Amino acid sequence: MLHIIENNKKERAILIGLVTQNQTLEQLNEYFDELEFLAETAGAVTIEKFYQKLPHPDMKTYVGKGKLQEIVDFVIANEIDLVILDDEISPSQLRNIEAEVKIKVVDRSMLILDIFATRAQTVQAKTQVELAQTQYMLPRLKGLWSHLDRIKGGIGMRGSGEKEIETDRRVAQQKIALLKEKLLKIGLQNETQRKNRGDLIRVALVGYTNVGKSTLMNLLSKSDVFAENKLFATLDTTVRKIVLDRTPFLLSDTVGFIRKLPHNLIESFKSTLDEVRESDILLHVVDISHPAFEDQINVVNETLKELNASEKPSILIFNKMDLYEKNNFDKYLQSDIKLDILNDLKKSWMSKSNYHCVFVSATEKNNIGELRVLLIDLVKEQYQIRYPYKTEFF
Repeated sequence: MLHIIENNKKERAILIGLVTQNQTLEQLNEYFDELEFLAETAGAVTIEKFYQKLPHPDMKTYVGKGKLQEIVDFVIANEIDLVILDDEISPSQLRNIEAEVKIKVVDRSMLILDIFATRAQTVQAKTQVELAQTQYMLPRLKGLWSHLDRIKGGIGMRGSGEKEIETDRRVAQQKIALLKEKLLKIGLQNETQRKNRGDLIRVALVGYTNVGKSTLMNLLSKSDVFAENKLFATLDTTVRKIVLDRTPFLLSDTVGFIRKLPHNLIESFKSTLDEVRESDILLHVVDISHPAFEDQINVVNETLKELNASEKPSILIFNKMDLYEKNNFDKYLQSDIKLDILNDLKKSWMSKSNYHCVFVSATEKNNIGELRVLLIDLVKEQYQIRYPYKTEFF
């Protein structure tokens, strides 16, 4: 689709968002923090953030004329390379903004797709990302390539790549059909592999991106799954067979969820998320040190509902307790008072979620023993439900 252009130099970016009837300034600041992290993951450094209060996005240029001129002046004065918008914008808005700022403009969806393109490793992940990119670009083909010719490479310009620019909508539609067919074949192969795993209980790690799922996977399975402090470090599902207390089960690590995830990406990754749908138990990992961790829990729960997986037996794992205590507890706080606060926190979340809750630190390996006990009990319980007349599993 787009030319792959290597660019080792960090692009200088500005972020743009809106305060609307449906989005407060406080919410926007949270989204900005996440957008800045996305930009950093993609290889850009954020120089400034702009926002405007509007009832709804401007139909032509997302922000108003006065704010857009302020942005243009800042771009020129500070040698900005890239404009990133917090929402998905229309093809006409994209063209109109780029006509004014004279530099590359990407929205949140394009930025996420760009990160996925650089993170994809397996044939399945690469195909899924390519499909999502092609579906995203299809309505933007008209008039897109002429203005892209004037823009340097970097974020938003990476991906599967083509030797010639695609200008024919029919070619893109044919490509989408071929990619869907390819993913269908891969999905059937994966389904066969899942059937060949036998009668083992399946446990899936789920959660917001960058909450520590892969680190927990490594602790529980004693394997070496790639883990990094960046968004979407894991795209491909990793499955390991684990035996705890003489009880075998399968543990899978899955792609992290995120707010405003492009719909095309969710559709493309449905075959990967089959691991979640077909699991018997969910380990919902939460970064309790994140200021918006409750919102992140809601995002994950909503995504699980979309996957028809929200009613599965679950353990809510509050990870990064070391950072939480560092941020919230005075170092001179007595240990018994700290323990009372943590117990109250646990009781509160137990009543809210109706799930087992455990507070751990994967990096510090704190309280992993309690997690293992909860997990073993839940796995044995599922074996007893599924195979009440078998005894080899308990």
